[in-house]
Amino acid sequence: MKYPVVIYPNKLLETKTQEVTMITDELITLLDDMRETMIAHDGIGLAAPQIGKNLRVAVIEIDEESGLFELINPEIISQSGSSIDVEGCLSFPEVYGTVERASEVTVRYFDREGEEYEVTATDYLARAFQHEIEHLEGKLFTDKIIESIKPEDLESYQEEHMYD
Repeated sequence: MKYPVVIYPNKLLETKTQEVTMITDELITLLDDMRETMIAHDGIGLAAPQIGKNLRVAVIEIDEESGLFELINPEIISQSGSSIDVEGCLSFPEVYGTVERASEVTVRYFDREGEEYEVTATDYLARAFQHEIEHLEGKLFTDKIIESIKPEDLESYQEEHMYD
């Protein structure tokens, strides 16, 4: 089932989410629905608050090579480096800006089977993990924007900064 995306301003987007205490059939269905919603809205990540759910759950799929990450109770356990790049967000249509984030993160999370994982990600995947996990903390990327970029300037900005 595809959900509508919660658009800012909505207090749920600024609320710290509740930890998942049990993996249920409803949670597994929610993970499937979140992936479907993310794809339908042309996103690469989606956190539960973005579909009106106060749960510490997110999905990320930046490309086929990296695959799908279904994150239950994720936490960043280490980070290093720094990079500045453009971000957008499904909950902020037509809003883009540069944001500084760690260039490498290690994330601990549980999957739909209840298995615990640690993954170290770099570059764009690291950025996606940080963005979605911040959603679960009630933090918004717009509070970190260094330079706003107009939607009509996005493509030229990215081409200009491709090799930064």
